[in-house]
Amino acid sequence: MQSDSIIAVLGLIFGILSFLLSIFLLTVKSEKRISNILIASFLMLTAIDISAFFYHKLIVLPPSIEMLRVHASSFKSPLLLLYILSVVKDNFKLKPIHLLNVLPFLIHIIVLLPNFFLQTATEQSAFFSNYFDQTEVKWLTIFGYSVSVIYLLLYCWVIRRYKKLLLENYATYESLANYRFLKHFVILIFIGFSITTFKEILLFNAGKVSIDNIRIITLLYGIFFISWLVLKALHAPKLFRGIEGDVPLVKDMLQEEKNAANIVEDEGTAVAKQLSELQTFMQENEPYLNPSLTVKDLSKLVGIPSRELSILVNHHLGQHFFDFVNEYRIKKAMNMLRDPEYKQHTVLEILYEVGFNSKSPFNAAFKKFAKMTPTAFRKMSHNQ
Repeated sequence: MQSDSIIAVLGLIFGILSFLLSIFLLTVKSEKRISNILIASFLMLTAIDISAFFYHKLIVLPPSIEMLRVHASSFKSPLLLLYILSVVKDNFKLKPIHLLNVLPFLIHIIVLLPNFFLQTATEQSAFFSNYFDQTEVKWLTIFGYSVSVIYLLLYCWVIRRYKKLLLENYATYESLANYRFLKHFVILIFIGFSITTFKEILLFNAGKVSIDNIRIITLLYGIFFISWLVLKALHAPKLFRGIEGDVPLVKDMLQEEKNAANIVEDEGTAVAKQLSELQTFMQENEPYLNPSLTVKDLSKLVGIPSRELSILVNHHLGQHFFDFVNEYRIKKAMNMLRDPEYKQHTVLEILYEVGFNSKSPFNAAFKKFAKMTPTAFRKMSHNQ
């Protein structure tokens, strides 16, 4: 009885936190209104799912409603995918094709239709009395977790593609804020999924003590996850905006040109000329000193269409735009650190002058290109 009480209290705390955060997300003013609605819907469904640990102490639901409550959780993975897409894309809108995400829930209902939903209330209650022994429930459990794995893979694919797009089009570490948040978000979701999967396996095989223990662990992890989301909302209320428009990856642009047979005979000469113009422009005009420089910004300055410029840097130079710009910034910083005229300048002052916004990204980029810290490089240069 003691473990039952702990589970009920933890479930209530988790449910209340999820509900309150949902209300906050639905009422707060934000440019990402759709994102807030999607993640709030996910949290609401999670609260409804978790209510199984305590609601029966307060009310008794009809069997049909209870079954809908149980299987409404099949909406959670699709909602998370739509949420991730809404964070990634600045112009995200819900479209008719997104209705395909309703299919998992519909399959659950169709499978349960003959032996549950079309039966009398008495027969439905009998179904629940041996719930985990029912063939439909065993099949749907396997189906549900298979679908969840597919969605987890989709999350990873979307986030990985998003990172590539950011590196190909932006040159600030701030532009990676959404990526870092989504990466950590999906890692936590994966851990939660693993704990929940283990819990479901125990429900079919283990004793009550083991099941209660894993339920307590699941709820504690859920409370931790909600707390993490709240802290993220407080410390990073406005993350970097998503990718503007439907920006394609460079490899996709190259494939389009290949399919369209858009091949120029003197392509090698043209590319070499553009590269020379670009490198000369970078050295003479130093556009990289702009902390928020993007491919679109640079294309306007240098006079090369953004599509061509993106292919030029990310494909022909063999490095992301992110590294391309930051390499110029670091080279200038290295020259300043060597120069006796800048001896009185602090590393912080220099990093701002070369186009960085904070110390941590500058140090990371400096170590990547110079293989040592800025302070060590300055000391070594002065000693030589």
